[in-house]
Amino acid sequence: MADPSAPNGESQPVPPTQRCGTMEVHQRMLQTVPAYREARDAIEDHAQRAGAFPFAGRTGCIKIPVVVHIVLKDPTWINDAQVQSQIDVLNADFRKKNSDIGRVPSVFAPLAADAQIDFALAPFDPGGAATTGITRTVTTKDEFTTGDDVKFAASGGADAWPSNRFLNIWVCPQIRDFLGRLLGGYAQFPGGHADTDGVVIQYQSFGTRGTAMNPTNLGRTCTHEVGHWLNLFHIWGDDGTGCTGSDMVDDTPNQGGPNFGVPTFPHVSCGNGPNGDMFMNYMDDVDDRAMMMFTAGQVVRMRATMDGARGLIGVARPCGKGTSKELPKELAKDPIKDLPKESPKEFGKETPKEPPKDISKEFAKDHPKDGPKDISKEITGDFAKSPAADPPPKSLLEPPAGFQRQGGGGPNFPGAGGPLPFVLATGAGSGTVRPEASALANAYLQLLSHYARLRDAGQLDAAGLAAWHEAAAAYYRIVSGA
Repeated sequence: MADPSAPNGESQPVPPTQRCGTMEVHQRMLQTVPAYREARDAIEDHAQRAGAFPFAGRTGCIKIPVVVHIVLKDPTWINDAQVQSQIDVLNADFRKKNSDIGRVPSVFAPLAADAQIDFALAPFDPGGAATTGITRTVTTKDEFTTGDDVKFAASGGADAWPSNRFLNIWVCPQIRDFLGRLLGGYAQFPGGHADTDGVVIQYQSFGTRGTAMNPTNLGRTCTHEVGHWLNLFHIWGDDGTGCTGSDMVDDTPNQGGPNFGVPTFPHVSCGNGPNGDMFMNYMDDVDDRAMMMFTAGQVVRMRATMDGARGLIGVARPCGKGTSKELPKELAKDPIKDLPKESPKEFGKETPKEPPKDISKEFAKDHPKDGPKDISKEITGDFAKSPAADPPPKSLLEPPAGFQRQGGGGPNFPGAGGPLPFVLATGAGSGTVRPEASALANAYLQLLSHYARLRDAGQLDAAGLAAWHEAAAAYYRIVSGA
């Protein structure tokens, strides 16, 4: 069968049989890239803290500059209009402006959320020269693999643009995983090599016109993979077809494996009736026309990524303000040098520094009127005998359900650390606080309660929120024995 836009009857690749190869890439990198596991631990800790404790991050909408690398025997098969159709889909899907959002079942509709993340083709390249945001590379290869060969000119692909400034999307012919299965695409989670960072899409699953073919002709393969790029896991938790996996998001139902095609609602698994699987989520494996939402919990993870591991990319501004051309100009004023090809050995050590010895001074510096009169005395007291007075609301002290130290990105992957023991300095639960840490843990509970009251009273500014976040991180380290 000839490609719909290919000249001279060129044969097209066989349609993909699997949507996503991201987890294979993730597993490979865990085993072969020394810094990746450490980076993933730090990124996951940051994501879980963001879900449990509010903190000040970038506000408004974040616009991400995109470069699309078309790598085909004839790269003109995909024209500029097809590329723009994919950018339009990303903007609609991540802003909850997709035309099919009204088809979300009523029981799940309140959970659908706007990620406030926009995308625009980059009008300026890494050196500041004008560009369409599209590169075209002629390749002699009929297929690429999840080994990232499409991401290097030396192996028939195209080199990445600096990944701390651009979202790289590669569009190519057949993609195969290491079992030989054909894929629609794959992505790299945050925390990996800079020169392989981005998303790869098989060209029949890219955009909504031209070479795009049913059932992946609505651009949702790219939406799914960009979700991974922003640190979302598959909604079923990647445990095969079991019911023990987790996508680390509270508001997505437990699900027994991926769904395919166009399921009928409700589709019950893992005892999640009566509503069943949220198969219409972008992070399932259904056909494009069956997926149409992100949840509020998934948005928290994506925004945490934009404030953490991907904190250098894009520009935040009030939603609805500015144009796509203004964004790259701002970035081009102070171009950042290309990231090293190897991940820095120290990358991933994002855990906040140890708390200051005299917390009272740090707290009083920003909040002299509302802080405790002399918290230093409280710290040295014997708090192990009784819990902290007037603790903050339980929801602000306990991590979300399923809180785990990832050990590389998921509880079902090799090296996972299992559930993180969490106790409120009482010696109860699956683990106990070390005696020498009990007093400090309880002191932090009092400090957290003060921050909570200030927040509830509307007296906590951005600096105060950041300080609260750091105190919460220190408390987690103490009670987990880290």
